Amino acid sequence: MGNRIYLDNCSFNRPYDDQTILRNYLESEAKTYIQIQIINKVFELVWSYMMDYEIFFNPFDNRRNQIQKWKSVAKINIQYSESNILLAKEIQKQNIKVKDSIHVACAIEAECKYYITTDDKLLNKNIDNIIITDPIDFIKQLGV
Repeated sequence: MGNRIYLDNCSFNRPYDDQTILRNYLESEAKTYIQIQIINKVFELVWSYMMDYEIFFNPFDNRRNQIQKWKSVAKINIQYSESNILLAKEIQKQNIKVKDSIHVACAIEAECKYYITTDDKLLNKNIDNIIITDPIDFIKQLGV
């Protein structure tokens, strides 16, 4: 399933970050491009219970509501499972936070090729069976 991608919560929130910072602006534009490609069925968006959890705790109603709408666009929604938690625990051994490890485990379980994030701590990790990248590098890899 080479066209399955997982956009994590950091990616979805990037447009709400300070857009006068060039990196934030460029990543926001790249993420918007990726979302257009999802709508155009070039990519299949994967969602997860961890996305639901993090969005629930977003203190900003507008952000929470806008991001939550993407759940209905997702082709796959990964639910909690023991196998998912076991994989997340393995991923945590690479010094990855619990929530992040669950996101990555969900992406792997859904057979995503790419995990797209703006989290620098995750971008420096090599995890089997998935490519971790930021929105800009993802687009570069596509040759767009």
